[in-house]
Amino acid sequence: MNIGPETAQDTQAIAALILAAFHNHPHQDPAKGTTEHRIVQGLRDAGALSLSLVAQDGEDIVGHIAFSPVDLETASVSPGTWLVMAPVSVAPARQGQGIGSRLIRQGLEQLKALDVEGVVVLGEPDYYTRFGFHHQHQLSVPGLPAGYFMAQRLDGEAPIYLQATVNFHPAFDV
Repeated sequence: MNIGPETAQDTQAIAALILAAFHNHPHQDPAKGTTEHRIVQGLRDAGALSLSLVAQDGEDIVGHIAFSPVDLETASVSPGTWLVMAPVSVAPARQGQGIGSRLIRQGLEQLKALDVEGVVVLGEPDYYTRFGFHHQHQLSVPGLPAGYFMAQRLDGEAPIYLQATVNFHPAFDV
């Protein structure tokens, strides 16, 4: 399996993968259905995908991860130094095989090399804490459950000293 940056030829396969991975997800708003593929396309169209990786097995794309900038309402953070990791998608038939873990680890390593200060994620704590995400921060997103909102510093500094509201790119408003 190879992990690398998405290409222009990958966009349809990524959308189909995301739709399959999030179909009937338990935290989904039933009135909206699956929106994650539209979020990724909106980020792509706006040039707001800081990093987008695919896991490819032969000719098949079996995993995808996206990172995009968030705005922290504080004067002490430069734009683009904090990102959100969302979504992380793995083909349903390939879940539980470590593909998502490999995408997350490789993505975080690449972001460290790009001098990204930190990453936030909204998801299952039992899963994301394995990768260094935690609740020991003072970041918040109005309207989102704090128990599922985690952060991680990538620059070696600890703890997260920022007290700020996190604003996602408008593509997440779908």
